[in-house]
Amino acid sequence: MSPDPSKTLNKGLQATLLLPVAVPTIVVAALLIIGTTANPELAGSAFSGMLGWVTETFGWFYMLAVAVFLVFILGVGFSSWGNIRLGSDHAEPEYSFPAWFAMLFSAGYGIALLFFGVAEPVLHYSTPPAGAAETIPAAKQAMQIAYFHWGLHIWGIYGLMGLVLAYFAYRHGLPLSVRSALYPLIGDRIHGWAGHLVDVFAVLGTMFGLATTLGLSVTQINAGIHYLWPQIPISTSVQVIAIAIITLAATASVVAGMDKGIKNLSLLNMALAVFLMAVVFAVGPSVHILNTMLQNTGAYLGGIVERTFNMQAYTHSDWIGNWTLFIFAWTIAWAPFVGLFIAKISRGRTIRQFVFGVLAVPTLFTFLWFAIFGDTALHMIMEQGKTALIGEVQANHAVALFEFYDRLPASFFLSLITVFLIITFFVTSSDSGSMVVDSLASGGLLETPVWQRVFWAFLEGGIAATLLLAGGLSALQTMTIVSALPFAIIMLLAVAGLWRALVIEGHRDLSISAINPVRPHSDGGDWRKRLSGLMKFPVANKIEHFVAQVVVPAMQDVRDELAVHGWQAQLETATGEATLTLTREGVADFFYQVKATEHEAPAYETDSSFWRADVYLSHGAVGYDLFGCSKEEVIRDMLDHLEQYLNFIEASPGVLPWEPQ
Repeated sequence: MSPDPSKTLNKGLQATLLLPVAVPTIVVAALLIIGTTANPELAGSAFSGMLGWVTETFGWFYMLAVAVFLVFILGVGFSSWGNIRLGSDHAEPEYSFPAWFAMLFSAGYGIALLFFGVAEPVLHYSTPPAGAAETIPAAKQAMQIAYFHWGLHIWGIYGLMGLVLAYFAYRHGLPLSVRSALYPLIGDRIHGWAGHLVDVFAVLGTMFGLATTLGLSVTQINAGIHYLWPQIPISTSVQVIAIAIITLAATASVVAGMDKGIKNLSLLNMALAVFLMAVVFAVGPSVHILNTMLQNTGAYLGGIVERTFNMQAYTHSDWIGNWTLFIFAWTIAWAPFVGLFIAKISRGRTIRQFVFGVLAVPTLFTFLWFAIFGDTALHMIMEQGKTALIGEVQANHAVALFEFYDRLPASFFLSLITVFLIITFFVTSSDSGSMVVDSLASGGLLETPVWQRVFWAFLEGGIAATLLLAGGLSALQTMTIVSALPFAIIMLLAVAGLWRALVIEGHRDLSISAINPVRPHSDGGDWRKRLSGLMKFPVANKIEHFVAQVVVPAMQDVRDELAVHGWQAQLETATGEATLTLTREGVADFFYQVKATEHEAPAYETDSSFWRADVYLSHGAVGYDLFGCSKEEVIRDMLDHLEQYLNFIEASPGVLPWEPQ
């Protein structure tokens, strides 16, 4: 692949920004901030009209796209492609499963659960999209809608984007950027204007999605602080001040980095969230919660197809636009952020592990959350007569959770923990969001200067504050839905790109199965010599000597013979390592490497470890050791794999010039 010539590095400022992406993004954000602050009323009116037009005209497209995303990612997870690892075939996951899920939860939608966990079921119960309000059918419908809005579809969107980014970055060595998903479709043109445009939409969608999340956060923080200390009013000015203060606090996490900052905060968030769930479950109607969760999960699964395609076409209601389309569009707009963040923490997992980890675990956690908070709130209203909660939630969605706590023991303590949790969620979202936006704006670089991430964090806070001034949640909702429209199209193209890449990888697997090289025995037919080799556990310097004295000369001979036939191969050597690479224009490279690697010794061996001369191909370790082989046996092994490579090229006409890394 050709390098991207448009990436610039200002050595004085140590900038890594990709200017064709960063400049348009900053200009659009600046114009929005300037225009909105100059005339908030006019901006609010324009946002309202734009929201109605987009939801009425393109609502069907959003719903259909989300259905495609979920069906596709489930299909990939269940297929044989699910065995493919996001990285080389020998890669191992970087993070433990609890840490991985905690970061998914914090970056994905922890704030949304805190905001909507009580509010949404109560609002759907009091004003259902169909049927009589404040009835048992309305309660059932309310919970099924909440499950639908925050269940598999949401994580299908996040998971698809994360899978696409992780696959192309870790499996094929492409930049960790949205543009890489289009490589199977347009090739090296992803480094031109088409790729820049894709990443601009990705950055803008991410920033508006983050602005919505941050806006919801500060309205709920304001409500919680007012509940705890009534002298502090609920007002836009307080919320803007909260954005400024917490954005400043987020810079500390930005500087700390992924492992110290985001990971530790995410684990703290997860622990506090589980603690709140446990307390509410213990003091609430515990058996009722378990019963309703089981029943509502069954109803959700039974009606998932019908609800997925329900547009309320015969009622002409704006309910779909205010709820389902807003939530799905918010998720699509936020998909570059959450998807790229998931990709960053998912290297080494198989596609199947990734898909079912991203879909199943968060969805079940969501159902449990809504069962504990939402069903307990409905139980208060329906069984305990606490109907005043309905009016309080309708008057201000942000106070729903705190008014709910007011009807439980230790309400002040629970509210205090919740405010702190929302703040830490805010910090985590701002931190990880700025990291992702900075990576996208830098062409997919993983390491960028700290000042750039701080800059994006402040810009995100500025957009959130501006949209709050221009109309609160309505303005945030509008920009989210509008920015999601072009990115939904990009995600559909990404589906096509990933499908084509997986088909090509399938051709490679078929070609490899045509020939099964057998590891050379290096025994010359003497079984005693072979048995002696099995009992040896060499140290590092013996393997390094073998690579230098046997493998390198073998590769030199093969390289020279290939040159006779007009094929230019490159030989690279290092201590204990030798690599032969064959490059042909328009097709994938042939890669053969022998490397000294350390392994844990068997229990019956006195030494703690031993070394092997392992063979690596482009897709990872082959799984056998060449130590003890003769030069001719090493050459024979290379040629076996070269024949596999040629079968792959022949079986894949039109194959793109990349192969798994």
